[in-house]
Amino acid sequence: MAQLRRGTAEHCVLALLHQGERYGFDLARILAGADGLIASEGTIYPLLARLRRNGLVETTWQESTAGPPRRYYRITEAGERSLASFIDYWKVFRDTVDHILGEGSTA
Repeated sequence: MAQLRRGTAEHCVLALLHQGERYGFDLARILAGADGLIASEGTIYPLLARLRRNGLVETTWQESTAGPPRRYYRITEAGERSLASFIDYWKVFRDTVDHILGEGSTA
């Protein structure tokens, strides 16, 4: 299960960034609340760094009224393409697994 969670978490981050830019703690809070899609805030930052290195997100620093400046992440065009490709793949994968599980439960 951990591998499946890890493999989908990066695309969930891209999906959230598709809705608009966010800072790391905000992403961690949302994903931790989604049935523990990520384990902790410490999990999100390496994932974001990898997405940045791969050109799927870019960052800007913005002043915060509640403390030090925050690094905000936004999806790039390459990230949008990666997300669209994953969504297409995920639908087929999900439908296939649902079909197999449905058949398995009736046997």
